[in-house]
This record gives sequence, C-alpha cells and structure tokens, in this order.
Amino acid sequence: MPHPRPRSVVACLGLVVAAAVAVSAPATAERPAPAPVPPTARVVGVAVAGAPTDLSEAVSIADRTGATIDQMTFYAAWSMGGDFPAADASRIASTGAVPLLTWEPWDPQAGLDQPSYTLNSIAAGRHDAYLKRWATQVKAWGRPLVIRFAHEMNGNWYPWAEGVNSNGAGDHAAAWRHVLGLFRRAKADNVTWSWSANVPYPGSTPLASLYPGDTYVDRVGLDGYNWGTTQSWSSWQSFGEVFGPGVAELDAISARPVHVDETAAPEGAGGDKAAWTTDMWAWLDAHPEVRGVTWFSLLKEADWRIDSSEATLAAWGAGARVF
Repeated sequence: MPHPRPRSVVACLGLVVAAAVAVSAPATAERPAPAPVPPTARVVGVAVAGAPTDLSEAVSIADRTGATIDQMTFYAAWSMGGDFPAADASRIASTGAVPLLTWEPWDPQAGLDQPSYTLNSIAAGRHDAYLKRWATQVKAWGRPLVIRFAHEMNGNWYPWAEGVNSNGAGDHAAAWRHVLGLFRRAKADNVTWSWSANVPYPGSTPLASLYPGDTYVDRVGLDGYNWGTTQSWSSWQSFGEVFGPGVAELDAISARPVHVDETAAPEGAGGDKAAWTTDMWAWLDAHPEVRGVTWFSLLKEADWRIDSSEATLAAWGAGARVF
C-alpha cells in the first residue's frame, strides 16, 4: 500500500521547529485569548508552513475570508528535548486560536528503527523526566492546549506504530495511558487530548485494537487527504470517500467528538479543488458528529494550500464562516 499521507511533512516541520528563530506574528491587533473549547463546539483549524514562529499566512487567510480560525497546529519531536515551547504556544494564542501540538516521540531523521522511542520505553517510564517537566510547564502556562500525541498510529510509517520498532499489540494504548496519567497527576487540566489516527486503508491496524478508551481521551480524530492524480496509486476522491469509513469506525469504538485533524486536496490534479472544498463543508453539515476540521495548508507533495486559487480560498472561507 503506498503511503496515504504526506510522509515528509512532519519530519520537515519538526526540524523547522527545532531550528527556527522566533519571528513575531504580523503587526495586527491581538485577538482575545482563547477560552476552553467545549467538547461539542465546532472547530475550524489550520496548519501553515510558518507555524509556530511565523503566523502571517494563517492571519492573512482569516483576514481575507472573514473566517475565525479556532485552532492552529504545530509540531514538536521528543528528540528536541528542552522545555515546553510556551512562547510558541502563546504566539498562536495571541491570534485568538487554541494551539494544537502534534507531539511526536521520535527523532525525525532516524527512520523507523529507534530503540530509544519504542512504545514499551514510554510505558516503562524511561522518558518520565521529560514528560513530567512538560506536564508541569504546560500546567504553569495555563491556557487551553490540544495535544495530539503519537498520531497516525494505525499506519506503519512512524516508530510509534505497532508492528514496527519492536512494538507489539497493546503497546500503543499502554504508552498513551502512561503519558496521559503523568499529565493528570500534574493536574495539567488545560490540555485536551486528541487521539488521532490515519484514515483506515487496506492493511492498516484496526482502530479498535489501538484505542486506549474514552476514559483516557477527550476527542478522536482522523488525518486524510484527497491525493487526486498526484501519485501513481491515487485518484480523485470526495471528502466523504476519504473520511466516511473512518468516521464510522471511530463512532463504533468511541463516544468522544470526532475531528478531522488533517485534510486537503490538490490544485489541478484530477478534479476541481474549489468544488471539492464546497462539498467538504456540505458533508460536514450532514455529519454533526464531526465537530472540527483542520486544513493542512502547505505547498509540499502537492499544492494543499487554502489559497492555491481564488476559487478555493472563497470556497473554504464561505464554509468556514458558518461551520
């Protein structure tokens, strides 16, 4: 099975976060600080290339469309060590959005075989000094934060997936519960925990075998892309074709709100991106169990950007304003 999502993006963004020099958001009036998001609230999110240091693209999208961006995604790899990036999270919060941290237990440059980052090593407490430090710092930071830990665990392209890196059945849920338990003991109650899988595909690990249980999760999510004709194995798919089966699978194992944590479609690669975007909003309106959607607005393997064309920008904004 060809890889079903932009494999290089997270590694690149992890390195960007590690190396970036803090750049202020563009000169604009500071938005109100984000308030805790009720589980039933609808959330419009974005991931942009400059985050968390340069938020100009996200602010520009909001200004040009009149849409409110409720959430912004950024990435951090455990190999970076160090402290919780409070300044980066605060920069996102200053726009009025809640920061979503995709927290990745790996070294992005080291491939799949990473003995230091097996799931068993996490569950056994070998990273506890790092985790406890972050839990204390996140609590002290105090603002609403979403943490998406060890995402896309049902695939085989990250060292925290079961079936690679010496990880066995049940190890993902055990590691998840251990991490969340440390944050709970630190009383870092400002965190919303997002358990986020890849959209299921033939050969992927069944979600039910990975899920740690609703007691340990605040919301569940999926990452999925319409790759169009950008890959030898791909074809144009509607939003419902990408996400419908996965949403049904999540509904069968969890009562938590469902979020689309990454999605996008390519410009000029087998279909009409603006029409696809309009159809996305219509599908979401018809599926109220899906409470949030984050668009992955980067120019990477394809032109995933929200503003890849004026028509797509308009279609995204029209839906985002009323979602």
